[in-house]
Amino acid sequence: MLQIYNTLSRSKQVFKPIVPGQVKMYVCGMTVYDFCHIGHARVMIVFDMAVRWLRASGYEVLYVRNITDIDDKIIHRAIENGEAISALTQRFIDAMHVDSDDLGLMHPDQEPRATDFIEQMKGMIGKLIENELAYQVEDGDVNFAVRLLPGYGRLSGKSLDELNAGERVTISGGKRDPLDFVLWKSSKPEEPADTRWKSPWGEGRPGWHIECSAMSCDLLGEHFDIHGGGADLQFPHHENEIAQSEGALYGKERKEDDAPFVNYWMHNGHIRVNEEKMSKSLGNFFLIRDVLKSFDPEVIRFFMLKAHYRSPINYSDIQLEEARSGLARLYTALAQVQDTHIEVLDSKNSWAKRFADSMNDDFNTPEAIAVLFDLASEMNRTQGQERQLLANTLKSLGASLNFLQREPTSFLQSGTKQNDGIGPEQIEEQIEARKQAKQMKDFTKADLIRKSLLEQGIILEDKPSGITEWRRA
Repeated sequence: MLQIYNTLSRSKQVFKPIVPGQVKMYVCGMTVYDFCHIGHARVMIVFDMAVRWLRASGYEVLYVRNITDIDDKIIHRAIENGEAISALTQRFIDAMHVDSDDLGLMHPDQEPRATDFIEQMKGMIGKLIENELAYQVEDGDVNFAVRLLPGYGRLSGKSLDELNAGERVTISGGKRDPLDFVLWKSSKPEEPADTRWKSPWGEGRPGWHIECSAMSCDLLGEHFDIHGGGADLQFPHHENEIAQSEGALYGKERKEDDAPFVNYWMHNGHIRVNEEKMSKSLGNFFLIRDVLKSFDPEVIRFFMLKAHYRSPINYSDIQLEEARSGLARLYTALAQVQDTHIEVLDSKNSWAKRFADSMNDDFNTPEAIAVLFDLASEMNRTQGQERQLLANTLKSLGASLNFLQREPTSFLQSGTKQNDGIGPEQIEEQIEARKQAKQMKDFTKADLIRKSLLEQGIILEDKPSGITEWRRA
């Protein structure tokens, strides 16, 4: 039975979908004004994992991840570049898709762009004004009146007196309260024409928070199962989404037994670099495409999922190299068996049960991966048909996390940042030289070649058939 840690309740709860057998999930996606960094990769990988496990558990999942393609940062970047907003955002949407594909991730079922949902946003803002939860100020902006909505602060767990205006909440003239946030931004004279839409409140554009409320409610309904995103979005973004969505639906009179906007809120932890939060302002962020130049995409996925999705991760090349070594142990076990295949594992399979118990405990991937390592160790102690069955189980369980689906040799011979100095052709030349030395009874030279390759991170394995196989350490 799956349990999910719900940020709203601050506890693990048994997962009960609104419609039995079906899951509707919305994840806050990228603001597309630059290339995606490793923090974005974590969001993509974590919720890719969650969707895979939900589907492996028999659920029919509708996975929506939005694209923010209108935003202050986008406008500033387009002006700097002297290009149209649509040209800028399309370029980085395309780059995001390349990064996601290179990481080996599924595409969301739907990927709505904010600019395609302006009418829905205006409709929701109009409803909030009608419900007396929003007001227009002198500068033309329309703001949400936070203190008029009972229960604001439930997600962040803070009272109104404790809360301050958070990141991306701009204090502007005419606000009734510093916590009030913008729903509709009035256009400024210097802003390009492609940043303006007509509305009952004058020309302008939507605020950031209203975008996700409008898109999720339109595509998934006013009440859906799971909403996800990075921990930094918990306040103010997700707090404000709840306020807008429930305020538009129920007004000020939301009753305790009224259905919530979202049943389960999931937040993944930060990426840290040298124990500091990764951020562009600190200059310690790494682009996905740059990391992929040095590390195999499966290694990056494995690195991310070795930690629990809610925990912070400390990023470094050393951590990624340790992840590769761990993954290599699993592939080395699979390399002992020919023709492994994926099979459906029933509840009588003790390994599958341990794995499922781990994943059903709030997607506990570290414990699930520990099961894979125990299984690989057991393979090393067995022979024959039993080893074949264990190998099939290992590959089948790995498939649930998008691991271990390649030919083992393909992975074991792939390079890393520290050992990619010697290529496959050079290695094969050295293996041939060692073979000739052995034929000439020059075992000293043969041993020196083996030692030299080992110092370069290359392990040789002599097979009974006379073939020498190699892999990277």
